[in-house]
Amino acid sequence: MKLGLGTAALGRPQYINVRQNNNEGSDLETFRKHSFQVLEDAYNLGIRYFDTAPGYGLAERLVLEWLQTKNDKTIEIATKWGYTYTANFDTNATIHEVKEHSLAKLNEQWGFSKQLLPYLKVYQIHSATLETGVLGNKEVLAQLAFLKKTHRLKIGITTSGTNQVEVIKKALEILVDGESIFDLFQVTYNFLDQSLKEILAELIRQNKSIVVKEAMANGRIFKNERYPHYNKMYSVLYNLSKKHNVGIDAISLKYCEQTIADSIVLSGASNTKQLKENLKMNSFSLSIDDIEVLNSFKTTPESYWIERKKLQWN
Repeated sequence: MKLGLGTAALGRPQYINVRQNNNEGSDLETFRKHSFQVLEDAYNLGIRYFDTAPGYGLAERLVLEWLQTKNDKTIEIATKWGYTYTANFDTNATIHEVKEHSLAKLNEQWGFSKQLLPYLKVYQIHSATLETGVLGNKEVLAQLAFLKKTHRLKIGITTSGTNQVEVIKKALEILVDGESIFDLFQVTYNFLDQSLKEILAELIRQNKSIVVKEAMANGRIFKNERYPHYNKMYSVLYNLSKKHNVGIDAISLKYCEQTIADSIVLSGASNTKQLKENLKMNSFSLSIDDIEVLNSFKTTPESYWIERKKLQWN
């Protein structure tokens, strides 16, 4: 199973996306029960890799509650530290999350996240950047190395932004006690932002694990009149979906899986119907010609992220 489930959309009613997402239920308890059921359905559909974070509202607590109903050593949980959710489920909130890459925040959030053990296998710096200085913070790196050794964790980073490749290169150079600290890289990748390919060979050479996020470019792969510059892409995706008898979501996920070998590709599904559509990625393969056409829609990281920053929380 190459598909994992990201829980951002299950932990908070709003997320950065092009399309409006009508979450089941108008109250928080109904939302929570719905999200719990999606976790259960994902498990029953064969998914075993679940990615969460304290910055995803109630997601991490929900995953912990769900794990308490399970006894399956094949389940792998990945979580993160560095973001605090601040919107309090207010759809009109001005600030939804606050970033802090301090040792104090690491210790605070680990205090809760450690309850996910023994299912917890991956612990990540949430959206590592050069600007926060986290990759040069010796106290933070030493603590991560301690957690890695003590709990046999993979330590990772998640990356976003125009200098994603530069951040990955920096992380690959970091040693603690003579050993590489980072084992896993959760990266932004899709056929619009293909910058990962610049560093892919080195990640593979160093035997690093790769997890792909934003495979659907926050909804920009779906036809939208606000983006006429993507009309050719929309047409190609429509034809590919008809050719393979799957949705455009499955085309996008399959592209990531086939072009980034041995990766886990995250679904951001907010309901079981979406998840089942995503899983259709396992029912077909893209041809070399299909992939070449999708490769042709590559944009610069600068244009990709300028456009992304204009997207709304909804």
